[in-house]
Amino acid sequence: MSNDTQQTGKTCTTARRRGRAINVAAGAAGALILWAVNDPWAGIDLTVHQGDSTQHIGPAAVVGAALAAGLAAWGLLALLERTVRHPTRTFRIITLITLALSLAGPLGSGADTSSRLVLLGMHLTVGAALIIGLPHRRNRC
Repeated sequence: MSNDTQQTGKTCTTARRRGRAINVAAGAAGALILWAVNDPWAGIDLTVHQGDSTQHIGPAAVVGAALAAGLAAWGLLALLERTVRHPTRTFRIITLITLALSLAGPLGSGADTSSRLVLLGMHLTVGAALIIGLPHRRNRC
């Protein structure tokens, strides 16, 4: 393998990683923007009632959950790219099913309607960023 080929491979890998990292961060930023617009500015108190406890959804929880989902999706995509014939299609099928299942959280929570809508919006924002953006062709060489 020539030095130029090795350098191109390293550049390609770095560009793909950077693009995917930006995509994960963008999903988290989108969710945080929804939180910021609705919680402090619109006065919607994002709380979830689970049994006897009430949990306030703050910015750290929003970003942490979005980043965790993004890193898990990135890991899944990397694994699929090494093991299956059609990694993008397989990735999108798995992540769409996962997103649909994750929507049960806000829908089944003891939150009021406005909180449910904001939480659904956050789930859909992060899900769309990951499902569409992670395997995007611009992230490949």
